[in-house]
Amino acid sequence: MDVESIFPSESDLDLSFTSCASSTTTDRTFTCSSGRSSLTLSFNESRLGTSSSSPLSSNTHRPHRKNDPHWAAIQTVTNLSPDGTLHLNHLKLLSHLGSGNLGRVFLCRLKDYDNTDATFALKVIDRESLTNKKLSHVMMESQILSIVDHPFLPTLYAHIDVSHYTCLLIDYCPGGDLHSLLRKQPGNRFRIDAVRFFASEILVGLEYLHALGVVYRDLKPENILIREDGHVMLSDFDLCFTADVVPTLQKRFSSKKVRSSKNRFSCFGAVFGRRREISDEEMTEFVAEPTGAYSRSCVGTHEYLAPELVNGNGHGNGVDWWAFGIFLYELLYGRTPFKGHTKEQTLRNIASSRPFDFPECDVEEEDGVAEVKDLIARLLVKDPRRRLGCAWGASDVKRHPFFDKIKWALIRTYSPPDVPGLLKMKKKKNHVMSHVGSSGKFSTSSFKKISRWSWRGLSNFIKGKRV
Repeated sequence: MDVESIFPSESDLDLSFTSCASSTTTDRTFTCSSGRSSLTLSFNESRLGTSSSSPLSSNTHRPHRKNDPHWAAIQTVTNLSPDGTLHLNHLKLLSHLGSGNLGRVFLCRLKDYDNTDATFALKVIDRESLTNKKLSHVMMESQILSIVDHPFLPTLYAHIDVSHYTCLLIDYCPGGDLHSLLRKQPGNRFRIDAVRFFASEILVGLEYLHALGVVYRDLKPENILIREDGHVMLSDFDLCFTADVVPTLQKRFSSKKVRSSKNRFSCFGAVFGRRREISDEEMTEFVAEPTGAYSRSCVGTHEYLAPELVNGNGHGNGVDWWAFGIFLYELLYGRTPFKGHTKEQTLRNIASSRPFDFPECDVEEEDGVAEVKDLIARLLVKDPRRRLGCAWGASDVKRHPFFDKIKWALIRTYSPPDVPGLLKMKKKKNHVMSHVGSSGKFSTSSFKKISRWSWRGLSNFIKGKRV
């Protein structure tokens, strides 16, 4: 369909549509409304009434994103605005991206800005069509977006309230969601290296949220978006709840084996190596985990619900670590471990005391499968008091052997895995990297060029010395 037929004009833009209020395009959402609502969005603010805009400063509120070119675009437009704020009529809608539990999301860009690469996602929420409970979800999502500043979480560039609409201007991720990418893989599953890459970035994002006292409660591949560089971004914070968190430095002891030296011979006879010794090494770790979080709300996606949430006895931060185990399982096997023929059967399987089984398939041939299965088993412990991560948070999960190859301080610099369907837009390379192949090594042709340049320079240097 032609875009112009959907969006007839830029100056007075009216959109009328109906949508099913469901949080995802799948049937896995536990709480879902089947009612249809009609929404009309107009960019003629004189008809909508007063408008309030809250563009956020890149320097004050987003120190990790202050060099983001999107901030420069926002600043350019707001400087030209009479009141120095961003309004809806500064935006041009390009297409409709999808519908969620609270509203609709559009692809847009700034009208009077020449850089067409500065695109955004605009989440439009009609407050009049929502119940009081869903309005509290809108407030929660807006609150969390306004405080987060993390490479694997979305940036809120502006919060615009006009009439009975709430509009959130956030990052646009052109790669779609991880659930769609998973369905493009052979056997609907990722290889071990891809599982480790995506899980590592989501783990760091969860660690950051928990340090802020935020329990996410809706982890699933559908809520993980893929950025233009192939890295991921956790989205949709409407089902979160917050709790107090007290950051602490915890001392722990880890057993460290000292290898014995080999027997060797000298002129004085045989010199025998030392015996293998085990020593306890003291470690100090930063822990910021909302261990006191508590809620009785039953929300989330039924295949990812933790047993304590299904039983309705109240839950805390442990639901995120359970969901992280389900997430790992689905990336590895292409399905969730407790899935039944119906939603009710799935919930009974989760609440049952019977342990789950790992399927027998060809993933056994890959290196790292034993480690990830052990990690999943430690996360999917039905008693949250014994579940990995519930007491020590992400620091416990990071220490698992499955993540031994991850250098957490450098995780942002890792190259995304080479998997079918993953969109990775090429960026301009600098002078040095232009000679480096995708594997991080010098290519043969580049090496020949550099060698030729080096010998030529050396020859000229020698000739100059002779003169």
